[in-house]
Amino acid sequence: MNKDLKIYVSGHGGLVGAALLRRLHNLGFHNIVYRSSAELDLRNQQATLAFFAAERPEVVFLAAAKVGGIQANSLYGGQFLYDNLMIQSNVIEAARVYGVKRLVFLGSSCIYPKLCPQPIKEEYLLTGPLEATNEPYAIAKIAGIKLCEAYNRQYGTHFVSVMPTNLYGENDNFHLENSHVLPALLRKFHEAKVNRLSTVTIWGTGKVFREFLHVDDMADACIFIAQKEGFDGLVNIGTGKDISIEGLALLIKEIVGYNGNLIFDTSKPDGTPKKLLDVRQLTAMGWQAKISLAEGIKQTYQWFLECETEYAFREV
Repeated sequence: MNKDLKIYVSGHGGLVGAALLRRLHNLGFHNIVYRSSAELDLRNQQATLAFFAAERPEVVFLAAAKVGGIQANSLYGGQFLYDNLMIQSNVIEAARVYGVKRLVFLGSSCIYPKLCPQPIKEEYLLTGPLEATNEPYAIAKIAGIKLCEAYNRQYGTHFVSVMPTNLYGENDNFHLENSHVLPALLRKFHEAKVNRLSTVTIWGTGKVFREFLHVDDMADACIFIAQKEGFDGLVNIGTGKDISIEGLALLIKEIVGYNGNLIFDTSKPDGTPKKLLDVRQLTAMGWQAKISLAEGIKQTYQWFLECETEYAFREV
């Protein structure tokens, strides 16, 4: 992409959006626009259209979303479904109306069926029931994928959908109840260390497997795909490697330096038994993740220690 292209990063204050800004600036892109949710409510179609009419971005990264872990999805399912449907539909439509050259829609690996074969190929979308605990969010993201596909067919747009595995890193949400598993565990172990607690309780059995991708790798992959001419489909983004939640907990425990014991609360839900993405399509394009899980957690913990408490612990 030409470094002078006007690029709009929606959700720039979130985990992925902030990483996209860092990566774009590092690569020399300078004509970047963004708005906070207070400045622009993307759920409002007229406001979104007016923004696109005024700014006329040429490339759009659609990273704005309502996100959270198992409990947040369970408690706020209606809000997750409504907000995400409105945000993505308004941005995608505005991108069509104002002739955006390239749009990258960020989805989630939760779009795939709960019990589909492993590793998960892009073609497994809509081949079985979803995991119930994050169904509202998944349905919204599936709708966004299909909207991009339909617009490409009908209007000749070049909108691509990227499905990341579980993300973590700088600017994450470390709220104990409403965040995802890795940042929640990192905070739990940190507080247990500081308060000299003898045990840390972890939701579920610890036997389910998850794949984790550092958000800086995710941002790099998104920009790589945005520049891949001739590809307008759906692509998984991940490392191709997974780890059990118990293994993850032990790794975080070691990095934080906590010396107590683990307790697994089996009354709490595990979610999908295994969720590993098939990333061969992306690998064939020429991209691979660079940051190892151990190194990524170390970097994230260092940022966690340095950031302001009220920001790191923000709620959904």
